[in-house]
Amino acid sequence: MKNETFLDFCFIREGSGGFSKEINEIFTNLFKGQRLHWYLDARVERGLEIIVAEVKGMSRFGSEGEVEEYLEDHADESFWKVLQGYHFQIHPATKGCATCGDR
Repeated sequence: MKNETFLDFCFIREGSGGFSKEINEIFTNLFKGQRLHWYLDARVERGLEIIVAEVKGMSRFGSEGEVEEYLEDHADESFWKVLQGYHFQIHPATKGCATCGDR
């Protein structure tokens, strides 16, 4: 069952250009086949490129720990080299209606 997924990342590196394109390619490979979409907020401050990425949608991840395990197994060195922080929230899908759970 697909679960509502919210993933926030912060990436930082020394300015050299093309950072948004690289992060977009990383996410395209990492989240292939899942109904996840992302928004990248990029800026340059004091010679550093900074990207705050918001990823949201429906995924097969059942918990925040599963996301961490998935990234440990599938993200390459270029991801880990620039990752500075993250925050994950997974809201498991429930059967039935949101009010009573019976329908």
